[in-house]
Amino acid sequence: MSKPLLVLDVVGLTPRLLPHMPRLSAVGAAVPLRPVLPAVTCSVQSTFLTGAMPSDHGIVGNGWYFRDLGEIFLWRQHNALVGGDKLWHAARRVKPDYTVANVCWWYAMGADVDWTVTPRPIYYADGRKEPDCYTFPPALHDELTARLGEFPLFTYWGPGAGIPSSEWIARAAEQILVDKSPDLTLVYLPHLDYDLQRFGPSSPEAAKAAAALDNVVAPLLAAAAARDVTVVVLSEYGITDASRPVDVNRLLRAEGLLNVYTQDGMEYLDPWTSRAFAVADHQVAHVYVRDAADLPLVQKLCAGLPGVGEVLDAAGKQRTGLDHERAGELVLLAEPDAWFTYYYWLDDARRPDFAQLVEIHRKPGYDPAELLFDPAAPGAAKARAGVALARKKLGMRYMMSVVGLDAGARAVKGSHGLLPSTVDDGPVWMCSDPAVAPESVDATDVKGLLLRLAGLA
Repeated sequence: MSKPLLVLDVVGLTPRLLPHMPRLSAVGAAVPLRPVLPAVTCSVQSTFLTGAMPSDHGIVGNGWYFRDLGEIFLWRQHNALVGGDKLWHAARRVKPDYTVANVCWWYAMGADVDWTVTPRPIYYADGRKEPDCYTFPPALHDELTARLGEFPLFTYWGPGAGIPSSEWIARAAEQILVDKSPDLTLVYLPHLDYDLQRFGPSSPEAAKAAAALDNVVAPLLAAAAARDVTVVVLSEYGITDASRPVDVNRLLRAEGLLNVYTQDGMEYLDPWTSRAFAVADHQVAHVYVRDAADLPLVQKLCAGLPGVGEVLDAAGKQRTGLDHERAGELVLLAEPDAWFTYYYWLDDARRPDFAQLVEIHRKPGYDPAELLFDPAAPGAAKARAGVALARKKLGMRYMMSVVGLDAGARAVKGSHGLLPSTVDDGPVWMCSDPAVAPESVDATDVKGLLLRLAGLA
């Protein structure tokens, strides 16, 4: 007889925040969880669900350079990108009718689970983007939105990111738990990601965010308890204080290694002809070097860049479990107080128009400044947002140009991606079943522990 599980991925949860979260703290004792490198969402979640390192499952970050396409893509969604034996595959070898609900964990599209919910905007032909979500089966969409309203996409990411998105996700998970009774319910709650990056993990705003999320999860925890569902709470990484942006691509361009092409006065990164460029991902950056003869030069340049703590070559990638064909020839790790920008232009007048938009798919790297209204002129940024919203309501095309450039980067106060240096700054594992009480957990252990808790191992 298997035991149903509810697995809450509370991103950014660390021991420092638990005193502000009495409901989550009551789930069970918090023990350290050691993530993989890079300690970012897509890589760590994939390790949780496969028990494998990035060198095996292939998710070397939240995005990478697709060499066969000549394109940089972040935040892809197809589950087939994740290699390895998934948790539900192992469960179904023991219990063939094992059912799974994925509520906003990444790589949801095409996963062979029973119920899927993931953010998915409507991209209209005229360029408008409207909030919505993707579900499988399709009928689940109307079941959820009839009770909860549309998915609040603009509070899931961007300057308006806040508690409504996590509240919607928690309520959707509760509805699925009650109506469908999955054997395994995976739930991703992003709220702590926002103010901890905006203001830093030791800020008053971080404590308030933790308390707000604790209130949101209370009904979901109560529903699980009423149905005798075992609850696991874990996190992918801890966010630490970081306020020093590092411009790898600008260095590579200044040295003549990175090329751009120009359209309508705007510069775009040219990966097809560049000798070297970086895909920035929080505190980790993959540097792709076209010609092996350039590796010593690129490695020396990057190692000398202030804010770079370590440069992983082939041996370093093998040592850290990142030796996969998708990884860069070099992988940069930031110093603890630093993080990597994607910026490659040298003159703001030549920036691409997407630079000041919330545009996670067009930027060739991660941009935490998207969480803030332009600090250089917040009033003007909010005014532009108001005009854009008015145009949107009138059915007109609009540009939500609100994100800061260098000023926005300097305003970011928290980041992640490195392995934790202290337990207090690292992720945690908590479980409501005291029979499974490890002293610590490796990310590669999570799959096996969940199978044990389910009574399938």
